[in-house]
Amino acid sequence: MLESFTQFAGTAFMQRLTLWLNHVLASEEVAVQRLRPHAGRCIRLQMSGWPSLLPPMPELSFVITPAGLVEWIGQSAPPAPDLRLQVDASNPALSLVRGMAGQRPAVEVSGDAALAADVSWLMDNLRWDLQDDLARVIGAAPAHELARIGGKLAGGLREAVATLAGWVSRDGPATRGPTAR
Repeated sequence: MLESFTQFAGTAFMQRLTLWLNHVLASEEVAVQRLRPHAGRCIRLQMSGWPSLLPPMPELSFVITPAGLVEWIGQSAPPAPDLRLQVDASNPALSLVRGMAGQRPAVEVSGDAALAADVSWLMDNLRWDLQDDLARVIGAAPAHELARIGGKLAGGLREAVATLAGWVSRDGPATRGPTAR
């Protein structure tokens, strides 16, 4: 029973994640232009060292569509993807903290070099424009104000996470240069 529930939850999560990825990709024409030449190619994201105490990760395999978007293919992925991205997931909490601090995880890449270069470019340059999405629902001025407040909160959270990451690594809190008085 629990296994079927986790499989159902994993499938639902991956479907929503794929919709969100395609929303972000479609918002930037250059992103879909970079992916269109790779239509039909498979990308697999593997989480190595995933803790056995946590529910298993769903298969993270995607195929690039002719429109330059992605489609989650789950278990029907080919045994040898065109591009494999392997991320160390042995400590998900630490990875989350580092991600919130703006640090990209170390990724082992194997496969097609041209596809890897375009995926790397997307990871470096593509961002979700939350303010634009909010403006469609609540209007431009309230969305701008929410984004401004959210930016201040996110900056404070990043600073707190960086301090926490320093403590976790036992180096003490992350230090800054001398403060001006």
